[in-house]
Amino acid sequence: MVEQLDATFQALADPTRRAMLASLALGERSVGELAKPLAMSFAGASKHVKVLESAGLIARRKVGRTQICRLRSEPLAEAQAWLGQWQRFWDNRLDRLKALLNDEAEERR
Repeated sequence: MVEQLDATFQALADPTRRAMLASLALGERSVGELAKPLAMSFAGASKHVKVLESAGLIARRKVGRTQICRLRSEPLAEAQAWLGQWQRFWDNRLDRLKALLNDEAEERR
């Protein structure tokens, strides 16, 4: 799981790849369609697509000469689960701080 998380977060570190994933969340896109709104060449987009594919975030298939990409949500769900543990940690810490501050405020009254 750690290796998958590393690959997921490495792929998500780039804003271009995050934009591509956001586009794919709306449905399948060709590599050319992913490149167009980002004003980049097919070759540049293809490099980003390879990183996303290697991380397992997208799947690619060929239709004629066109490469169609689709989002794969499993790695994102794993990343969300990992982040969720830290959200629970901080929620608990902040709840304890709030309780301490409320107790202190009650003592001052």
